[in-house]
Amino acid sequence: MSGAFHGATVITLDAKGRLAVPTRHREALVAPRRALVLTAHPDGCALLYPEAEWEPVRAKIETLPSFHPQAPWWKRLLLGFEDHVLPDGSGRILVSGALRMHAKLEREVMMVGQGHYFELWDSGVWSAKLAGALAGGSTPPAGLEDFSL
Repeated sequence: MSGAFHGATVITLDAKGRLAVPTRHREALVAPRRALVLTAHPDGCALLYPEAEWEPVRAKIETLPSFHPQAPWWKRLLLGFEDHVLPDGSGRILVSGALRMHAKLEREVMMVGQGHYFELWDSGVWSAKLAGALAGGSTPPAGLEDFSL
């Protein structure tokens, strides 16, 4: 499944807080009938991982030093919101109320592929963050100074 998740898709949460996995990702996410993991991200979005991709991340989080001032908060966020869900027969997954509140997910959601997982953003928050990032100039992050498109 390495690097399988790419692209951005607008999806809609239904009245019960469920989202339908887009058709192009259903085979990888829904067909195996394995659990998916939803959790919170410190930037204000939700994360969606196949369970097998989440487990190595979880193992690293559990090793964070307990006496570092920020480590317990990262654990509380990433592990505290962790929810293992099985897609229903229609390929929908339920996003918990707490996670919807954290990520401000109401109706229209941007599902953005990140290789091994997806980010789920409220479309308004996504638009504002994207505009802010693009307004910051075209300086690439460290390590990509010589990168060319």
